[in-house]
Amino acid sequence: MSVPELDAAGLPEELSPLDQILHRGEANPRTRSGIMTMEILDCAPDWDTFRARFDYATRKVLRLRQKVVMPTLPTVAPRWVVDPDFNLDFHLRRVRAPEPGTFRQVLDFAEVAAQSPLDISRPLWTATLVEGLEGDRAALVVHLSHAVTDGVGGVEMFANLYDLERDPPPQPAPPLPIPQDLSPNDLMRQGITRLPGTIAGRLRGAVFGAAHVAGEVIRDPISRLGGAMEYAMSGARVVGPVADPSPVLRRRSLSSRSEAIDIEFGALHRAAKAAGGSINDAYLAGLCGSLRLYHEAMGVPIDTLPMAVPVNLRSDADPAGGNRFAGINLAAPIGLSDPQVRVHNIRTQMTTKREERAIDMVGAIAPLVGLLPDTVLESMAGSIVNSDVQASNIPVYAGDTFMAGAKVLRQYGLGPLPGVAMMVVLVSRSGYCTITSRYDRAAITDQGLWARCLLAGFDEVLALGGEGRAEPASFATDPAPDSSPNGSAAQ
Repeated sequence: MSVPELDAAGLPEELSPLDQILHRGEANPRTRSGIMTMEILDCAPDWDTFRARFDYATRKVLRLRQKVVMPTLPTVAPRWVVDPDFNLDFHLRRVRAPEPGTFRQVLDFAEVAAQSPLDISRPLWTATLVEGLEGDRAALVVHLSHAVTDGVGGVEMFANLYDLERDPPPQPAPPLPIPQDLSPNDLMRQGITRLPGTIAGRLRGAVFGAAHVAGEVIRDPISRLGGAMEYAMSGARVVGPVADPSPVLRRRSLSSRSEAIDIEFGALHRAAKAAGGSINDAYLAGLCGSLRLYHEAMGVPIDTLPMAVPVNLRSDADPAGGNRFAGINLAAPIGLSDPQVRVHNIRTQMTTKREERAIDMVGAIAPLVGLLPDTVLESMAGSIVNSDVQASNIPVYAGDTFMAGAKVLRQYGLGPLPGVAMMVVLVSRSGYCTITSRYDRAAITDQGLWARCLLAGFDEVLALGGEGRAEPASFATDPAPDSSPNGSAAQ
């Protein structure tokens, strides 16, 4: 059996302050931050083989068998504990889509699942195989709590599910992780025995977080004050308001919908290169074009709106679990009609924000924010980054991959809506980019109009590189073009 890591006091790994905040938000629909991916498979995999692949992955990646244990009283931080009652068959589901089994039906199924809470008494993920789809396709819908990991970490975490060929040779099963039978009362009592150190540690963490926000401690008080002011100003530039909110996207509700499109990776790469930007610059420029067209059609043209863009801070040494990202705010230039000018504007803003001293502002203040009650955290949802729209870019695997004998044709990402009007996720995999916009129905009120604007906005950018069109996501998928080794192009 594999042995989970323990800290110096013999307790399992604790949640980081940011992971604790995300876990606490799981119970409330307004702060829930689950990550969902939807993969389209060229056929339905054999169920026993499918199950065996997940069993293999949960043995290799400890977090997939760990649950969060919260102490009965907050004498110690919550811990990741290998669930002694782990039941793989609870986490794996199998459903058959009603006829005709369209892409829209699967996307709507995923949307409802994304709005549903995960069972916080168990490991925080589920995987549902959807069979009976048009063209003999199948889909895999994976739902994962953001407390477990971020988007890039999730790619690393689930890599053990996939093969590079349809019928790989069999692999020996890794050892089972050793279960940890730790109850909330047990954890509370262990925390009491070390309570002075725990209190001191929490206060120290909060104080250090505040010191980090205010500026590093320097011997000279004058220099310290100057450093604090510089850091505070940098933090304001990173996450502070940079544009007025859109009057069109101002309303919020608990009802959401997703729309997805497909683009050949090579077409987006050529457009980015022609405009002098990266894949990420071209992606954000296309999204800004879509938003411009929607606002104009609604009769409310605007120049900018606040858009938050997560920036990956994960290093090769970081584990797949946990969250290692920073959020920066852009004044999204949706009023610029020239797509090349939009690319340049976005590139300039992204370059400037990446160089800010306080880019990890959210991580720095997490120990302080974590001390706040749930009601306050709910009221803060979406306000930390002051955005109407959030846009993520997740490179996955450049080459072909297979799941239990089925080839993965496409992958779509449905991100959370933490108080924002829209979350957009680009996933690049196997020669294609998919772009999924999940939006609040109270903010985007004309669904058909937004679907058309989403396509047209990206077509504006793709035209910079010559031929290339965005297509509505569907099961009418041809074999992927030659996968570029640059599938994980620079952000």
